[in-house]
Amino acid sequence: QDFQQNLRDVSVFLVAAQLGQKVAVLDYVEASVRGTTWGLGGTCVNVGCIPKKLMHQAALLGTAVKDAKKYGWKIPEPVSHDWATMSQAVQNHVKSLNWGHRVQLQDRKVKYLNMKGSLVDEHTIRGMNAKGKEMTVTARNVVIATGGRPKYPTHVPGALEFGISMMKWPHVGLECAGFLTGIGLDTTVMVRSIALRGFDQQMSRLVTDYMEAYGTRFSWDAVPKKVEKLPSGLLQVTWTDTQSKQEHQDAFNTVLWAVGRAPETKTLNLKQVGVELNEDTGKVIVAADERTSMSNIFAIGDIAQGRPELTPTAIKAGKLLARRLAGHSISFMCAGVFQVPTTVFTPLEYGCVGLSEEEAERRCGKENVEVYHAFYKPLEFTVAERDAGQCYIKVVCEGHGDQRVLGLHFTGPNAGEVTQGFALGLQCGFTYAQLRDTVGIHPTCAEELTKINITKRSGLDATVTGC
Repeated sequence: QDFQQNLRDVSVFLVAAQLGQKVAVLDYVEASVRGTTWGLGGTCVNVGCIPKKLMHQAALLGTAVKDAKKYGWKIPEPVSHDWATMSQAVQNHVKSLNWGHRVQLQDRKVKYLNMKGSLVDEHTIRGMNAKGKEMTVTARNVVIATGGRPKYPTHVPGALEFGISMMKWPHVGLECAGFLTGIGLDTTVMVRSIALRGFDQQMSRLVTDYMEAYGTRFSWDAVPKKVEKLPSGLLQVTWTDTQSKQEHQDAFNTVLWAVGRAPETKTLNLKQVGVELNEDTGKVIVAADERTSMSNIFAIGDIAQGRPELTPTAIKAGKLLARRLAGHSISFMCAGVFQVPTTVFTPLEYGCVGLSEEEAERRCGKENVEVYHAFYKPLEFTVAERDAGQCYIKVVCEGHGDQRVLGLHFTGPNAGEVTQGFALGLQCGFTYAQLRDTVGIHPTCAEELTKINITKRSGLDATVTGC
């Protein structure tokens, strides 16, 4: 019997069951500080990628409505957005996914237990339901996939009492600000130092420059000091400018914190049964095959130390683990951050795979890195007369030999769709010459990558002209 605790992605359990394993799932969601709970499917389905992308799409449609007039569509004024309609539609889709997961578990004969689990020993799990009823199950193997919960800056008075928080990394703060601006809300982003930490910083600046032009306000070098509720019901935020040391105040309807997550490991009794944790992060220390310090206990997803906090990596690691436990494979998730593509769904989307320019230079030396780049204008922007000043492509390559591609960066429409295809090339070790030899699909934004020919080192104008 294999036991699985909580969910980051349901597929690991379905694959295990499909391969003949006897599987039980314990899944239980503690209410948030605001009393919010959600259904089966983990962070991504309920409070992460799925609802975020749908709300991003709502904002893109608002921009499309404005563009449509230039394309000849007669649209009555005024055009407005209804939050309740969008929210209900998003919630309905999420609930359909919750139900779909339940059906799949049932069809695959996976035992679903809506209980909060903790380890008694390496093979025994205690489960407790919402009414306090307990039961125990035993298992040959245990897989922990509990993900994380949002952090609050508890050192800031009023932060916990008056703010709400998000489940993702700080880049989701930009994504939320983007779609809130897009549906017509006055939105301000407070940034302590730099935006999109860990991403290529030239690309990050293009994203935030576009957002500022789009209408999102930014307070840079700002550290929150306190949050107070005014008699009007508004929230007054006091912050300090880290450069000038001056104090500032402003009032907002809602304060949304995006300061990261903490792994859900504290209540699982892991240390007591011998599972080693990282003392600084609270994450589970795992080997390359997701095995913890206990040979029959595994951890996948965001709670595993050193793993990218991304849904697709958790899915891939979980499926491979299920196949190994069933004796059907010996493969494991070996791709590091270098090979994992991702996209930031801001108003101008940013997709990337591989190394940033800064990281490539750090690893290889600036003299051993060649960067090809281009500023381009999406065809969609032309008739609509939209500013394309931040639509940019950068390909980071080795500066010698075959010029193997080390990183690929793209800002523009449908960045996720563009980046996904080129990610395969990077995983296969493609070179700049092979990229240039690839025939593009005309007229597309992705085609611009196959035409890229100007190096940063040359100092030449990298603006694309013509079609």
